[in-house]
Order: sequence, then structure tokens, then C-alpha cells
Amino acid sequence: MELSTWFAFFAACWAISLSPGAGAIAAMSSGLNHGFARGYFTTFGLVAGIWTQVVIVSVGLGALIAASSLAFAVVKWLGVAYLVWLGVKQWRAPAEPMVAESAEAGAVPRRTLVLRGWMINTVNPKGTVFLLAVVPQFLDIHAPLAPQYLTIALSLGFTDLVVMAGYTALASKVLRLLKSPRQIRLLNRGFGGLFVAAGGLLATFKRAV
Repeated sequence: MELSTWFAFFAACWAISLSPGAGAIAAMSSGLNHGFARGYFTTFGLVAGIWTQVVIVSVGLGALIAASSLAFAVVKWLGVAYLVWLGVKQWRAPAEPMVAESAEAGAVPRRTLVLRGWMINTVNPKGTVFLLAVVPQFLDIHAPLAPQYLTIALSLGFTDLVVMAGYTALASKVLRLLKSPRQIRLLNRGFGGLFVAAGGLLATFKRAV
């Protein structure tokens, strides 16, 4: 991949990361519920999910998912179900004063947050279709593909680490402002509704014919 091509792809990476979506919702939800230090582990999972998608596309499984109606539907509805489940869970969260969690008993394990982020980005056929549609435009088919896919994965991962840090930090600041159970309940339901809405949007997504 030539440097000028990489610059163009790198610019696209920022646009992808900054655009609102399930990943941004997850990052903000984690920052709100767990504070920045712990909530940021969700972003590690989101990046791992992106890398999983890149691997899927690079080995050709992405083309199979995009071409097969059954495979596409299975992956899509798994993603829908997972996002709706996260939304219901957030909606029903107790209206208790939110404080940033520490390593004390009762805190959500970091590995759980990583797994949650990984699931969100992995079980999302929109990511697969996007990579199949966009990535080939930046590949030099006459050069070794493995280093190019590695560059693509690292570029996507870097921008997501930076952007999701901003989303997580922004949401974690809200922790200091939440005082009453009513405020907390409204915010929980707001994020719960966003997760369900993201699942609804994914449910309407159709593969290209």
C-alpha cells in the first residue's frame, strides 16, 4: 500500500470511527456505568471485534457471508438480539447513584467488558459488508496482501482507540452530575433505547444483491 493510499484510508478510518453507531453507544454506556478507567476496556473489545472482521474478510469468509442469504441472516439476527438484550439490560438497570467502579467486589470484570465490545463489533454484518466494499479499493493486488491487511487493521484499531476514548471520557464525566434516581433512570432508559434502536437499524439492513 502506497503512502498516499494509506493517507486516504486513514482519513476514512476517522470518519468511520466518529460516525455514531453501536460501538459509540457501547463506549459511552461503559463510561457512564463504570467510569473511564474500567469502562475503556469495552473499547479494547470493540477493536478486537474490528480485527476479527478484518480477518474474516481477508480469508474470504466475509464474501461467503455477504453472498449467502442464510449465513448473512444468522449473523445479522445474532447481532440484533445482542444489541436488544444490552438495551433491555441497560433500561432495567437500578436507579442507583453511579460511581466509577474499582476492583472491589461487585465491579464488572474487565474481561466481561472486553467480551461485550468484541461481540458488538464481531456479530455485525454491516462491518463485514463495509470492509468488503471499501477495503479492496485501497489494496494493491500486485503486492503481498498480508502486510496490507495488517496496516488496515492497525489503522482502524488506532482511530477507534482514540475516538472511543473520547466517547468514554465524555460519558464518565456525567457520573459527577447524576444526583437523583430520576436522572439516573432517565439516562439508563436513554442508553437502553439507543441500544434497541441500533438493533432495530441493524434488523433493517439488507445485503447488497
